[in-house]
Amino acid sequence: MKVVLAEDSLLLREGLVRLLDEAGANVVAAVGDGDGLVAAVQEHRPDVAVVDVRMPPSFTDEGLRAALEVRRTVPGTAILVLSQYVEESYASDLFAAGGGVGYLLKDRVSKLADLSDALQRVADGGTVLDPEVVSALFAHRRRRDPLAELSPREREVMGLIAEGRTNTAIGRTLVISQGAVEKHISSIFTKLGLPPSGDDHRRVMAVLTWLGV
Repeated sequence: MKVVLAEDSLLLREGLVRLLDEAGANVVAAVGDGDGLVAAVQEHRPDVAVVDVRMPPSFTDEGLRAALEVRRTVPGTAILVLSQYVEESYASDLFAAGGGVGYLLKDRVSKLADLSDALQRVADGGTVLDPEVVSALFAHRRRRDPLAELSPREREVMGLIAEGRTNTAIGRTLVISQGAVEKHISSIFTKLGLPPSGDDHRRVMAVLTWLGV
């Protein structure tokens, strides 16, 4: 899997290159700002762009804006935001662009297997979100609530889907059977007006609805 990395701190950038390499990725370019990210993606056409949020010159949301530019100019590129911060600005716009997007907090990535899994999920068009990111974005949903019909248990299931959990992991977390998980997910799709599909597209669309994007 080809990866382009954008991280302004030289020490963190070098550390992340090693970490991504150990996670099974081939880092074809590592840059220190948003413009460098866009240029590197256009040159190397990676499977995934891994980007920090706060980069030069203002250290606010340059990474997210660069990620949006990447999705605009090279639409097939998956984005994995890897940051110390939950930044709501532009994040909703990024998720509104469709699947193949993840947002993880650096301090909570403790296992190589988790990082590798996140890279693969976004490369395959799925979504991977840290629970803190889910909470922050959910708090800023639109005032019209398309999720009003979901039961409390269905909301729990939907939150775990947004984190990128599999049905097996959802069942283990909520201590319910696989059949119950599948029943809840089917009900969620029906209530959100998502018709049957042969792939994971409905899960992505459900996550986008959950986040209000």
